[in-house]
Amino acid sequence: MEIGNQPTGSSVEIGQSGTASQELRRQRLIFIGLGVVVLIVLGLIILCVWFLLQSSTPTDRIRDIFIIFMALESLLLGLALVVLIIQLARLINLLQNEIKPILDSTNQTVSTLRGTTAFLSDNLVEPIIKMNEYFAGLQQALRVFGLARGKRRKSSSQGE
Repeated sequence: MEIGNQPTGSSVEIGQSGTASQELRRQRLIFIGLGVVVLIVLGLIILCVWFLLQSSTPTDRIRDIFIIFMALESLLLGLALVVLIIQLARLINLLQNEIKPILDSTNQTVSTLRGTTAFLSDNLVEPIIKMNEYFAGLQQALRVFGLARGKRRKSSSQGE
């Protein structure tokens, strides 16, 4: 690592990297937990199918197990909906409390910039343009009256 590319070591950078590390760790734990849950459910399904394939299993048992599967599926769907609603609430909170103030600040900055450009145009650029117009008119008037020489044009050949 080159000297110019080393981090400055400020507490802000350390705090941000620590937060990012904790967030990454939390996400990994969530994925591992979901993987374990999926493996357990898959194992239970395989075990239930094995029991159903036994020759001594009556039809009413199959029906009861199917009803149990449907109940478990509805519980999983309900859990997924709860997670979805929580994520939606977090998104709404993010939009209202973090992004909206940023947009308001950006709009205020753009309005200030418009005012600054209008001020500079009115008080700096426009007077300079008018002054150049007056000087050009004065210079032309002096040329017309013969008080000032016009710009000498270089001829294309030196002998003329």
